[in-house]
Amino acid sequence: METAQSPQQATPGALTAFARFVLCGGGVGLASSFAVAALASLIPWSLANALITALSTLLATELHARFTFGTGGRATWHQHAQSAGSAAAAYAATCVAMLVLQQLVAAPSAVLEQIVYLSASALAGVARFAVLRLVVFARNRSRAAATVRSASPLHATVARAAAPADPPVLCRAA
Repeated sequence: METAQSPQQATPGALTAFARFVLCGGGVGLASSFAVAALASLIPWSLANALITALSTLLATELHARFTFGTGGRATWHQHAQSAGSAAAAYAATCVAMLVLQQLVAAPSAVLEQIVYLSASALAGVARFAVLRLVVFARNRSRAAATVRSASPLHATVARAAAPADPPVLCRAA
């Protein structure tokens, strides 16, 4: 006999979510650092960082919604908008770190630039994890749980209200 699987995934614990966050966000961040360096050879660094930050934020938010925080689905536009705030702070942190580096070292090597950029990104990433877990995706889990609890009685009421000639209504996800 088969058991029905809930479309809502179990919410992972903080350590599991953080490990997933580091895997997804860190992977996107690492790829982004190389993309910023490559693009900065064609356009100003701050513009390259802004473009790559926007693209990587969209990708990372999708990965976090689907995998990291256990929402079981795509991120909503509202979640993307909320996530953009923490990405803007990360962008500011990396820009400030790179500007400070430029002030302290006249001609920093590419390796030193990567170290500074990745360090600033890592610090911003920890803050971003907290915001995403406690604000952006926490609300979604609360709403989803409330919807699941209130949806079952509604389906049962619809099934009882159906005319006898109608086929029985099966409970299904709304």
